[in-house]
Amino acid sequence: MEESTSEKRGIGLFGLIGMVVSSCIGTGVFAITGQLAGVASPGAVLVGWLIAGVGFLALAFSLNNLTDKRPDLHGIFSYADAGWGSMAGFISGWGYWLSAWLGNVAFATMMMSTIGYFFPAFLPGNTIPCIIIASLVMWGITYLVIRGVESAAFLNAIVMVCKVTAIAITLAFAIFLFKAGIITEDFWGNVYNAAVAAGAYGPEAVGLGDVGTQIINCMVIMMWCFVGIEGASVVSARAAKKSNVGKATVIGFLCLLAIYVGASVLPYGYMPYTEIAQLDSPALLYVFNAMAPGWGGAFISIAIVVSILGSWLSFTILPAETTSEMADYKLLPAGWGKLNKHGAPQLSVVLVGACIQVFLVILLFSSSAYDFAMAMCTVAIVITWAFAAAYQAKWGIQNKNGLQTAFGLVALIFLVVATLFNGWSFLLLTCVGYIPGFFIYVKARKDYGNTISAGEKVCMGIIGALGVVSLVLLRMGVIGI
Repeated sequence: MEESTSEKRGIGLFGLIGMVVSSCIGTGVFAITGQLAGVASPGAVLVGWLIAGVGFLALAFSLNNLTDKRPDLHGIFSYADAGWGSMAGFISGWGYWLSAWLGNVAFATMMMSTIGYFFPAFLPGNTIPCIIIASLVMWGITYLVIRGVESAAFLNAIVMVCKVTAIAITLAFAIFLFKAGIITEDFWGNVYNAAVAAGAYGPEAVGLGDVGTQIINCMVIMMWCFVGIEGASVVSARAAKKSNVGKATVIGFLCLLAIYVGASVLPYGYMPYTEIAQLDSPALLYVFNAMAPGWGGAFISIAIVVSILGSWLSFTILPAETTSEMADYKLLPAGWGKLNKHGAPQLSVVLVGACIQVFLVILLFSSSAYDFAMAMCTVAIVITWAFAAAYQAKWGIQNKNGLQTAFGLVALIFLVVATLFNGWSFLLLTCVGYIPGFFIYVKARKDYGNTISAGEKVCMGIIGALGVVSLVLLRMGVIGI
């Protein structure tokens, strides 16, 4: 009888799948059509999805296995803690925390850009009116989560159904209007590259490069689309059945991959990718408006706003849940994990809101606000994913399971290589975010009567120094926001 009561109060399989799908499908699925068109040809995009699909499938299987074999661990950061100690656990958890609220900054920018479809004054999404409205929405969502995490998760699952339905309608139009001749006209980008070399697009136009370069340039964009795939793992402590967490991760990933490939490739069979690259963001809005004149643009705009609100809600729950669990693991001060009468970690939620507010103001000075927030969010979460994949490989080796070891290694290699090739500058900037975190970590260790080892001091010193270097490079103009 007691188990039945627990299941009613916990998050079920549908809610967990909602955490995965709704966390991932926010802005990426609508913006990715234009983003990829700007850096790669249709052929390179398909190859890129094949590589990203294998890498993230390995990560999904890794999370599935770890959830099943280590049910005693709670939170995505706990795998780093179990594998390499408190410092690794903190780096993983703090990276996830940084990523989650940076994702909300990207959502805010995209929402304002979408409103710009109706009111052009809101373009490109980081003007003063945009910041004011985004701030009001952000604090409204913060209040909702403070009122209760599990009820917010149920609402999030409902939003998932709405956004997937809207995307399905869009893809149905794209399939019906698809013309193979358009997508194959310049399948590998050779025609465009030759035209740029001949000066047909003006002296400032830059070619796509060879296929390898195009694929590399796709990776961070594609990785951003899967930020949130760990959503079910993060709230695993609140699951009605722990076994549902792994199922939700794999089911959610397969649904997401089909949606993303369709949303990014099918429009290239309706409109040449070189034309899509010139559209305002989010490009899918304007493509569907051309497919369904008179109502398509408004339909997608509403779908985008609903979709963003769902992801925004998820990414307010996830960082707060992570810091709460980190406090349970004694990686953060106890106050970060204190629950209010609604069972929500109120201090953590409010701090996330405050950080988003500060960053929204910073975006006033960014030339490409959405792309910057997206890249920072993606690279920050790669740290957490990489630790989980590494622990999966370690678990496989310790248990002499070759298949599980392979899953971990494939995921780890994919994440590290993709980041180093395409996101090293953002990785350096992420180190800045760890500097204040280290002071909080040191305080937590002292509060619990633990000392800071020499190895931990060296680790904090190296990351802090890299953060300072990134600021110097930013000042010199070598890297930018």
